[in-house]
Amino acid sequence: MQFKNNSKQRLNSIQGLRSFKDTLPKNIKKVINKKGHIYSETLNNWKYIVGENLFKVCYPKSFKNSNRFGASTLLIMVKRGHEVDLEYSKKDIIDNMNRFFSDTVVEKLKFLSFTDEKKSSLKEERLKTNVTNDKYQKKINYVKNEKIRKSLLELTKVFKQK
Repeated sequence: MQFKNNSKQRLNSIQGLRSFKDTLPKNIKKVINKKGHIYSETLNNWKYIVGENLFKVCYPKSFKNSNRFGASTLLIMVKRGHEVDLEYSKKDIIDNMNRFFSDTVVEKLKFLSFTDEKKSSLKEERLKTNVTNDKYQKKINYVKNEKIRKSLLELTKVFKQK
């Protein structure tokens, strides 16, 4: 590779293929290194940090880095009914995260509850029985050829599944 000295953002650049990280401006690199790295690594290793049992009932939603006014906080979404389990293991999660990053990364955890998906499955079952919208259903019913009508209904079922 040859070195080139006519880059707008840096003094020296490498001509040819380079990684995406090297093409970003310096200011954006600092933000990604500070905040994005911690959150992405937490997402990738969440099962290792919290354990198998808690992994099934919670996931990290966002990470707020520390500033003058507050400590660094990890926001965790928890299935309703499992908040107490997570509250008891709060200290273990903070210790595991700080041990994983070998630095004091998280000082506080906040929990947000969400309802289980079983209630929304009733709506999905209703949609499966009536796959197409009423508007399209009427248009399909006006098709005279029966084979085409059946194939259109099958096609809409396939689209709903995806």
